[in-house]
Amino acid sequence: MTSTGDVEGRAGPPLWWARRRDVVEDVGLGAVSAVECAWEGVTFAGEAGLPTAVGVLFGLLVGATLVLRRRWPVAVVLVGIAVAPAAMGFLLGVVGLYTLASSEVPRRITATLASMTLAATFVVMYLRTRSDVEADHLLVVSLSGFVAVALTVPPVLFGLYIGARRRLMESLQERADSLERELSLLADRAEERAEWARKEERTRIAREMHDVVAHRVSLMVVHAAALEAIAAKDPARAAKNAALVGDMGRQALTELREMLGVLRAAEKPAKPVERVERAPRPVPVALVGSFDDGPSLDALEVLVGQSRAAGMTVEMVVHGQGAEYAVEVEQTAYRVVQEALTNCHKHAPGARVTVRLAHRDREVAMQVENGPCDGKAAEPGLPSGGNGLVGMRERVLGLGGVFVSGPTDEGGFKVSAVLPAG
Repeated sequence: MTSTGDVEGRAGPPLWWARRRDVVEDVGLGAVSAVECAWEGVTFAGEAGLPTAVGVLFGLLVGATLVLRRRWPVAVVLVGIAVAPAAMGFLLGVVGLYTLASSEVPRRITATLASMTLAATFVVMYLRTRSDVEADHLLVVSLSGFVAVALTVPPVLFGLYIGARRRLMESLQERADSLERELSLLADRAEERAEWARKEERTRIAREMHDVVAHRVSLMVVHAAALEAIAAKDPARAAKNAALVGDMGRQALTELREMLGVLRAAEKPAKPVERVERAPRPVPVALVGSFDDGPSLDALEVLVGQSRAAGMTVEMVVHGQGAEYAVEVEQTAYRVVQEALTNCHKHAPGARVTVRLAHRDREVAMQVENGPCDGKAAEPGLPSGGNGLVGMRERVLGLGGVFVSGPTDEGGFKVSAVLPAG
């Protein structure tokens, strides 16, 4: 469909008309006005001493100009004023003034032409009434003024009202279109934010799962390898390693169960509501886990002890007095040390590892550094997805901290992070 309501492919309204209904309306008014002026042209021809055919033809031409009212309203009103002395064009004058007042013509032009029409109507009525009716002069003036006002003021006022109403409707339509565009833009942005939130949440889930599982499973693999090597030689130590593997497996399952419990608790059943069409809203996403449920710096000794039990030589050095840190800061610091130790198990078997923790005025710093491998310990064969360092960097930078990692001059590897206390 086209903007005018016509089926696409058909010819639209001709010339200056916007709709076919306007064409029918103007042609109909023009035909009625032409008939009226032709009828009045007979009288005009008799008074002017012209042939009747001339008066009729003149009236037809004058009345037919009403067809042009939407395109040239000023010209139509001027024609009505020009033929006022001939006492013809009643419909032409009334409809012309209405069209002029409702159009976009400047108000000063409308006021000028309306005043000219009023004056012309008053003069014509006064002259004809005075010659036809012998009455009091004041009565003639009053009657002429009344007729002039009645034929001029109502069309102008009604046209002004219709024009103002039309402009108001157009303004409201423009505002509605603008609001619709804004709502569409907001809906697109909300969808983008929701997609971004979902992506961030997927990243966080992957990071949490990696931190929870990778360390425990890595230690389990290390202990299983040691268990396989000493099962026949030292049954007592093998039993001890088997018990450690079982404990770590249970801890990993417990942490996974807690995380899945948080995920399930975040899903609330949707209530049945009446379907209402509206702009899309941002999709809420549940945070994976709570910082309050995570580990803290107090658990670092236990973490280091687990690595020692797996056969790694780990030294832990603490500088400064411990302070009250934000929960997310303590959990992030713990995860950084945990992941760094996991990487040491994977990539530096038999190396000496040093864990440093420094408590400062407004920040806490941690560093995990391992030396070169001694070449005696067997490779545990742990897979690496390359996400450990990425996850640590994301955690630290997300809290406004500083993260640095890379090889050392001695052939080892070092991971350092500084987190603000707040």
